[in-house]
Amino acid sequence: MKTRQILLDSNLVSKCLNESPSFSADNAHLVLAFGQRTLLDTVQPYSTLRQIYPNATIVICSSSGQISNQVQIEESIVATAVEFDKAKIKSVVYDVLDGDSIQQLGSKVHDELTAPDLRAILVLSEGTHVNGSELIQVLGQQTQGKIPFFGGLAGDEFSFEKTVVGLNIDASPGKIVAVGFYGEGLEFGFASEGGWADFGPEREVTQSDKNVLYKIGDRYALDLYKEYLGKYADELPGSALYFPLSMKETPDAESVVRTILSIDETQKSMTFAGDLPVGARVRLMRGNMDRLVDAAAEAAKHIRNSLPHPPQIAFLVSCVGRRIVLAERIEEELEVIKNTLGSETVLFGFYSYGEISPNKHKLGCELHNQTMTIATMYEA
Repeated sequence: MKTRQILLDSNLVSKCLNESPSFSADNAHLVLAFGQRTLLDTVQPYSTLRQIYPNATIVICSSSGQISNQVQIEESIVATAVEFDKAKIKSVVYDVLDGDSIQQLGSKVHDELTAPDLRAILVLSEGTHVNGSELIQVLGQQTQGKIPFFGGLAGDEFSFEKTVVGLNIDASPGKIVAVGFYGEGLEFGFASEGGWADFGPEREVTQSDKNVLYKIGDRYALDLYKEYLGKYADELPGSALYFPLSMKETPDAESVVRTILSIDETQKSMTFAGDLPVGARVRLMRGNMDRLVDAAAEAAKHIRNSLPHPPQIAFLVSCVGRRIVLAERIEEELEVIKNTLGSETVLFGFYSYGEISPNKHKLGCELHNQTMTIATMYEA
């Protein structure tokens, strides 16, 4: 496996950050490009990337921050190209705005990507119209939970207005892209950690509709949430990123984090990036900078300790909420990952509205919020 990582500025001038010896742009198989949605809309980078990488599958995704191997958040578009030695890839795209059911995406993934040598599937989804939990459920059903998925929901900086994704075309709203990776020599590693601390009592979800939460116990969800937020309540929904919810679908289930996307003052409800089913148990959470950074380190250690050699690339998907809470310390979580995985590992990725990754006890995938997720790859 060989890689090259470049930056594209607002004038589409490229700057190479790193490149493997003997890398060939003509032979690149996959290019993953991340940038601010407003920048992607303005500069339309696809034609430039196609000129540089004429034969590659090119995926473009908006973000809430672009991660480069320099272990920093870039203002420019970050495009990472991968040239495999033997492995193959195949991709599909789906439009959620054309009125079709999300089930059709699952069928498309099953029919077009499933094969005996399929090792993993990357999913990059628009982040404003899709119910992430439903997306994960459908994909898991179609692969019978035997194939790991990784990726995330596109971001829009801190605006939450519009997200865009594109496959072999400039990014636009409503798209979901899935890329299958094939080959006996591919080895993957996955980890996801949050670092948020629970506080307050555990309560039961008593009224919800998929990812819309109406009542917790006998209280309207928004009223209860505002009571706990205190002075931060006037800053909703943005301040909700500081106080996500932890959720357990059953008492013995592993907890996952749910991020609030919007609120409805009339119905006193909250819309989340993933489902909160009736009967689930929830608790409020708050962040501590040191704990968030330590969690990123734990995710990297879990992968490094499970692999016989350092990975060649690491795809990082972290949450916009972590970026807001960590503020000027945000690059610390990238630095600890780089130090743990080793200097030979090329880092790239983005800050998202939701993270897709297997957890430690489940091969397929889970929708995460407010976590640092890491997917590593090595080609033997």
